[in-house]
Amino acid sequence: MSGRLYGVGVGPGDPELMTLKAQRVIAAAEVIAYPGAEHGRSVARAIAAPYLRSDQIELQLRYPVTTGASDHPGGYEAAIAEFYNGCAQELAAHLDAGRDVAVLCEGDPFLYGSYMYLHDRLADRYPTEVVPGVTSFSAAAAAAGTPLVRRDDVLTVLPGTLPADVLAARLRTSEAAVVMKLGRTFGTVRAAAQRSGVLERGIYVERASTDREWIASLEEVDGQVPYMSLILVPALPRTRPRNGPGRLSVVGLGPAGPEWLTPEAQGELREADVLIGYQAYLSRVPERRGQARHPTDNRVELERARHALKLAADGQRVVVVSSGDPGIFAMAAAVLEAVEADGRDDVELRVVPGLSAMQAAAARVGAPLGHDFCVLSLSDQLKPWQVIAERLEAAGRADLVLALYNPASRSRREQLTQALAILRRHRSDETPVVIARAVGSEDERVTVTTLRQLDPDTVDMRTVLIVGSSTTRTLPRADGTARVYTPRRYPA
Repeated sequence: MSGRLYGVGVGPGDPELMTLKAQRVIAAAEVIAYPGAEHGRSVARAIAAPYLRSDQIELQLRYPVTTGASDHPGGYEAAIAEFYNGCAQELAAHLDAGRDVAVLCEGDPFLYGSYMYLHDRLADRYPTEVVPGVTSFSAAAAAAGTPLVRRDDVLTVLPGTLPADVLAARLRTSEAAVVMKLGRTFGTVRAAAQRSGVLERGIYVERASTDREWIASLEEVDGQVPYMSLILVPALPRTRPRNGPGRLSVVGLGPAGPEWLTPEAQGELREADVLIGYQAYLSRVPERRGQARHPTDNRVELERARHALKLAADGQRVVVVSSGDPGIFAMAAAVLEAVEADGRDDVELRVVPGLSAMQAAAARVGAPLGHDFCVLSLSDQLKPWQVIAERLEAAGRADLVLALYNPASRSRREQLTQALAILRRHRSDETPVVIARAVGSEDERVTVTTLRQLDPDTVDMRTVLIVGSSTTRTLPRADGTARVYTPRRYPA
């Protein structure tokens, strides 16, 4: 009968933070295995030392390399794989002899723990049990006296080995974060924290729960740090005093749900004191306690912009939300109109781009915007119909693909009919047309038709139309749908 394999989490450093079960398993096992660096010392063994017996067999699993550099012919990954294969064979020999083996692992075995690689190689062959341990970031938060998350806050755990730009994006979109695996990566991680705007609230914790524990503001730490360190980025309190000037950000939500949001947009929404916007768009942003919301009607853009500017001037961090991209027929222009009209220069203003409706619509069918195109709004609420008609004529003569916003509403139906009549003077009746309604929502409907077959009654204000040029092509598919694209080259 084979022995049992235990993966034992010994916690962050203080032997008293080991669980009673971990202590019992370690004391009873016949074989104790633990990772160690080239210098021979093992943090895991030092933590578990009070519970070891003198008659136990000890196996130190000494890493051949500790970074991504290696002279192994297959590089670092091959060297590490070879190491774990050899360790697994050594442990298997003891298990086959009927001995129970406890593999010690700092923190928790399944959270960036070295044990998991042995588990992958052995768990399907032997009886196995994993004993969880107190994580290093739990100990670090306790030592720093800093709550990480409350209620519906989301905690993100990141390895410091990620590229700087990926780290920065993740930190910007995280309500709260922990960055582990520092050491040689610290400079990159610190730069990512600064780039993502979380440097000021970052907390550096070194060797949590040990007699060498050190805690400092991340801003104060520079230079080399040990591997046994991490960074905490606690969630922002829901109500907090503001010092200094406010800020107004006009944020694009994309065409639909949260999967369309950019990391920058997520960061602005999370840090806002006040959200302002058209009620239908504001409802797409999850409510957060401590954050004020001012929903308004869709036809009061200038008033909305002025309200936002006033709140920002009073020291608030304000976000005006806009569907799609805020700079395309949306709120960024309205805010700048208010800035100019009221002579305001006392507010920091940011425009945060979003995925536009025409991009989302085009992606659903392929690449109809693959060559030169024109974007027009058919609404004549803020510009004369004559101007729209002249622009349609010009785009038609120039053989541009057209993305048409605001094509029709309940009270405004004739404009679309006139627009199609203008385009038919320049386009074949077989020109591909994409009717994309409510892309990304539960009500999404995307249809590929032709200029001749287009039914204006299927079009409303939630629709974007993409009208092809003379070179736009349709590729029928077996399921009855079609792909649409405009070639990158235009005939000579």
